[in-house]
Amino acid sequence: MSEKRQEVFRVASELFNQHPDWVTFFREVLGLDGIVRRAYPDPTSLSHFEQSTEYQQIQQMLAKLREKTPDSTAANKEPQRVITVRLPKSMHEALKEEARQHHTSMNKLCISKLLQVVDDELVPAETMAAVG
Repeated sequence: MSEKRQEVFRVASELFNQHPDWVTFFREVLGLDGIVRRAYPDPTSLSHFEQSTEYQQIQQMLAKLREKTPDSTAANKEPQRVITVRLPKSMHEALKEEARQHHTSMNKLCISKLLQVVDDELVPAETMAAVG
């Protein structure tokens, strides 16, 4: 394990052991100004870190905190934003069924999916005019 990965994991573990809400943990560890992005500022190094065992363990810590923190408690810690996503009816129905099977809400399921690493090859490119 590299020194940088060890340090990132140590900071994440110390915060996790303080039992923060999941939003605080995400912000401090995985957010734009969190320890992970400070340690791995460029996309290539971040991508390599996201393939590590340490990153997977950090994701497990986050999942455990999400189980313990009610959404209403976490929501009070940081302003929330709403996004609207256009998707086919069949995909919406599949997400509803998946949420039902996991005994969770669509919101929690979608947040779980958004927290996952996405392979660049699986994301269609858009023209710059369409981004925004």
